[in-house]
Amino acid sequence: MKMEKGFILWFTGLSGSGKTTITKALEPELKARGCKVEILDGDVVRTNLSKGLGFSQEDRDTNIRRIGFVAHLLSRNGVAVMTAAISPYRAIRDEIRAMEPNFVEVYITAPLEVCEGRDVKGLYAKARAGEIKGFTGIDDPYEEPLNPEIICYTERETVEESVKKVLSKLEELGYI
Repeated sequence: MKMEKGFILWFTGLSGSGKTTITKALEPELKARGCKVEILDGDVVRTNLSKGLGFSQEDRDTNIRRIGFVAHLLSRNGVAVMTAAISPYRAIRDEIRAMEPNFVEVYITAPLEVCEGRDVKGLYAKARAGEIKGFTGIDDPYEEPLNPEIICYTERETVEESVKKVLSKLEELGYI
């Protein structure tokens, strides 16, 4: 089976919620179903496409617009695009949704203390110590999606259960 219709799976959630983990586990499953797949990871994009941007709301929105633009270009060319970026502001996520008809919002959620416990880079600790300003979930807001197509509760679901939930929804929507 060869997939011809591209789509965007927009993974959003706090740092440490499991966005990258789930996208990496989902990638081989989508490829096995004939999808061309690209992952646009927030950290990788910031290093390569958005270097020099800070963490003001304006810079974050610019970063998300860039991710959305690239995702849209890939999607319209038949690629299943997964984004794994915090994308903390609802308005900019809604802006990307309006640009892309094949947009599926995936809210990856875990309690803040769980995300902090998963933080291998120590960013939450630095933010709590005042060494990092404007850190999402600490001193900058994260606006939860109002109507995501999928919600994965990573504090109580295994990675496999979350992947299965995403695949089921993609089947239901006719993307795979």
